[in-house]
Amino acid sequence: MRATPDDKSGVLAKVCAELDRADLDRARDVLRSDYPFVPQAKVTRKYTERECLRVFYRDGFVDRYSGARLVNPGVLRALSVVLPDEFPAHPNWQMTQTHFAFWELFPSIDHVVPVSRGGADDDSNWVCTSMLRNSAKAQWTLAELGWELVPPGDHRDWDGLSRWLLAYVPAHPELRANSYVAKWWRATLAVRSEFVESG
Repeated sequence: MRATPDDKSGVLAKVCAELDRADLDRARDVLRSDYPFVPQAKVTRKYTERECLRVFYRDGFVDRYSGARLVNPGVLRALSVVLPDEFPAHPNWQMTQTHFAFWELFPSIDHVVPVSRGGADDDSNWVCTSMLRNSAKAQWTLAELGWELVPPGDHRDWDGLSRWLLAYVPAHPELRANSYVAKWWRATLAVRSEFVESG
């Protein structure tokens, strides 16, 4: 019988007890039966800006693991262009040169059930979450972490400052010239139209 999250430390205590008795074979058996090693393949996914925004709009730019409001990636990068000293962003995400908002408020797609654990790689298993929570969750299930899925928000109440992005960028050539901001602006324009038209 496999260990539950609550008794995994007890399994290791049994393993240590068997090692104290110099019974290496029994220690192996306990691990194999009660807490076996299951390799977790690292699965990397790349989504287009439009795919991401469809999930962000669907979930109302809410972190589905914490309930926190998140901000359109284009807005975050636009702020770093306009206010580089106060809101820096390093192109390779160096923490010493990037404002912490890029981890706390930057939305990302996560698989509720990790693909490496049998979850589907489609929008039925995708949720909006912050980079920080996405990184913390990694290949764990919600049950293993003691997390719960919170209800989605409504993009009509909070759109991650997307309306601001759509209005501000056209009036500021330096932002239109920034390829990162421009691609999120274009994607936001297209996806917002889809959501506005569908109600």
